[in-house]
Amino acid sequence: MADSIPIQRIQYGEETNPVKSKNGSTVYASAHDEHSLSEKNHGPDLEERAVQLANADLNAKKKQTYTGWMLLWLAYQSTGVIYGDIGTSPLYVYSSTFTSQPSYDDLVGALSIIIWTLTLMVTVKYMFIVLSADDDGEGGTFALYSLLARYAHIVRRDPNVAGTVKMERHLTNDLRPVNKGVRNFIEKSATARVVLKFLGVLGVSMVMSDGVLTPAQSVLGAIQGIEAAQPNISSSTIVGVSCAILILLFAIQPFGTTKIASSFAPIVMIWLLFNFCSGIYNLAMFDHSVLKAFSPYFAGAYFVRNREDGWRSLGGLLLAFTGVEALFADLGAFSKRSIQLSWICFAYPCLLMAYIGQAAYISQDATGQAYTNPFFNTVPPGTFYFSLVIAILAAIVASQAMITGSFQLLAQIMRMSYFPHIKTVHTSKLFHGQVYMPLANWLLMIGTVIVTAVYNNTTSLGNAYGVCVIFVTFITTCLVSLVAIIIWRFNFLIVLFFFLVFGLLDGVYLSSALTKIPTGAWLTIALAAILSCVFVLWRFGKESQWVAEAEDRFQPDHLLTTSSTGEVKLTETFGGMSVSKVNGVGIFFDKVGDMVPIVFTQFVRKFSARPEIIIFFHMRPLSTPSIPEAERYIVQRTTIPGCYRVTVRHGYADDIVTPNLGRMIIEQLVLFITRDTSSTTSSASSAEHSPEIQRELEVVSKAEQAQVVYVMGKEQMRIKTGGGVSSWGRRAVLWIFLWMRENSRNKMADMNIPFDQMVEVGFVKEI
Repeated sequence: MADSIPIQRIQYGEETNPVKSKNGSTVYASAHDEHSLSEKNHGPDLEERAVQLANADLNAKKKQTYTGWMLLWLAYQSTGVIYGDIGTSPLYVYSSTFTSQPSYDDLVGALSIIIWTLTLMVTVKYMFIVLSADDDGEGGTFALYSLLARYAHIVRRDPNVAGTVKMERHLTNDLRPVNKGVRNFIEKSATARVVLKFLGVLGVSMVMSDGVLTPAQSVLGAIQGIEAAQPNISSSTIVGVSCAILILLFAIQPFGTTKIASSFAPIVMIWLLFNFCSGIYNLAMFDHSVLKAFSPYFAGAYFVRNREDGWRSLGGLLLAFTGVEALFADLGAFSKRSIQLSWICFAYPCLLMAYIGQAAYISQDATGQAYTNPFFNTVPPGTFYFSLVIAILAAIVASQAMITGSFQLLAQIMRMSYFPHIKTVHTSKLFHGQVYMPLANWLLMIGTVIVTAVYNNTTSLGNAYGVCVIFVTFITTCLVSLVAIIIWRFNFLIVLFFFLVFGLLDGVYLSSALTKIPTGAWLTIALAAILSCVFVLWRFGKESQWVAEAEDRFQPDHLLTTSSTGEVKLTETFGGMSVSKVNGVGIFFDKVGDMVPIVFTQFVRKFSARPEIIIFFHMRPLSTPSIPEAERYIVQRTTIPGCYRVTVRHGYADDIVTPNLGRMIIEQLVLFITRDTSSTTSSASSAEHSPEIQRELEVVSKAEQAQVVYVMGKEQMRIKTGGGVSSWGRRAVLWIFLWMRENSRNKMADMNIPFDQMVEVGFVKEI
């Protein structure tokens, strides 16, 4: 929601003209906007328009849309990242499903299940429904939770960024009675809000725990494929080579998604095309009758015939769509249309033909062994070594979907204050959502290498693989159903039909996958539980911190007052003492942007002094590479004499905090003062200034020559004493939070300003 802060004066870029508002305060708007407003006698209020201009970035959409060649290029990139996992499933689906040579009917039944699962779960559900439920271009289960939070009051907002989140809650009368009832229920029920938070966090945790397992599974499986050519290769050699490849895979992540995806895309495309051609060859040469598997009758007959064994085999068949959760999580790095284009026009038909061709060969296999290695046993004659090389390469790059997805999800949960701030690097100025996180990358690498060394073969890894995937798809179904009711305002019966169809599919697969827990899936479940606890614990600590900090959040006139003689004093609330002036410019870093910085409050109360010129400096990051210099700065006066608020709108590629930060701020302040419309000059750009303006400029110049000091807060936190036995659990959680807070990345690490001009004001807050 755009800030509704009463702005007294705003300097907004180079081309500005003064406009008088209703209450007599002065606002600066661009010449273009003033002209457009003057043409509309019945247009919006001038002050309101100026506020909208100054805070236009708060309503800006982060989602990028592409057309033409750019869309095709992005679709090409997406092929190299998001289809590595789901695209390599033909290597092991049939071998994971059957333990002996399947009968013709069972083979056709399994193929029918694969066809309809890819059609319903991936194409219909994800491509046409789930991908539309993005949160301003971001995907994943947590994006669904964040999207719901913008349309319903289900989460407490971080006061530091609350003004930068656009709330879009539908009016009550715009909702059907049932839809309104659902929204009211989740808003009023504390249990419902906790469950939604848990689902959102659990979905992220499970995707990330799968992110540890997927690279190990894919690379280890690829290297084990060498056994087909060299049966004498040792297990230690396979594990060693796999770990080396994994380290190399994570080491290239700093190159960025665009470069990696563009490099990997030819491998995945050749792999999928080879599967497509092999499928056509096998279908033509062996048994085209398997095409009847397109009839869902054979999928139903499979379960009727095999009963419990058919249900258990779903644990192997679900591997046909592992990677679909990463596909949604990677939405922020690409776009909905590019993913839809690459799936429907390329990956989907290639995968269907791969499974159909393998079934055609296995149905006519006299040896009864083709199902044990369905890909290599069914490749056309003379292509074995080519298929071995391309399969190894495809399996290696298959991990990229989960790695990229993990970065996307971490960025989302950090934005919602569920995880400490870690360094995030935007790797593309063209595609704004592509990020790289060094710490997360190396932690993922360590976890993956350990898992590879411990499990050392794909059979044991396969028992742990796939459970989290189906858990996440079920969570996605639940959250998308709420999105359809509350945000899309669909008829409840339509949503109920969607939930029953896809919830039943998810539930059947999930119930089968849960049988893997005793044999290895407990690892991913345990890892997801640990990550969920970390996320929830950090959020609980941050909410407690916000409550403690709220005591020091107020407007300037609540802290300082000016007497009739011009003396600045603390208000009676804070003792009413006189506040002396110190020569120089004090730049106080401000997190909130519309209140008095906590560090300034502590400074004035402790020393009963203030710099001659006070700057409340606030940085407002935007999801764009760069903001033009003329549109970067917003300067406001406050009610404190000699005190100004400077807000810098900047993109992720803009370097703002530099050694010359003070000089830059002073230049903007001087420009603002000289354009002050309270002067009697006829032109804001005139070289002559009124005596008042001239005196103000002299004060600023004198203060700058004296000294420029950067004042930052060093906030220490401690847990409140007292309380009974019931508070021990809360104290333990807060102790862990404070330990994490003390050991997480210090924001001063990014500061590039002279340390001899920096002052830290320490203070303690109790939580």
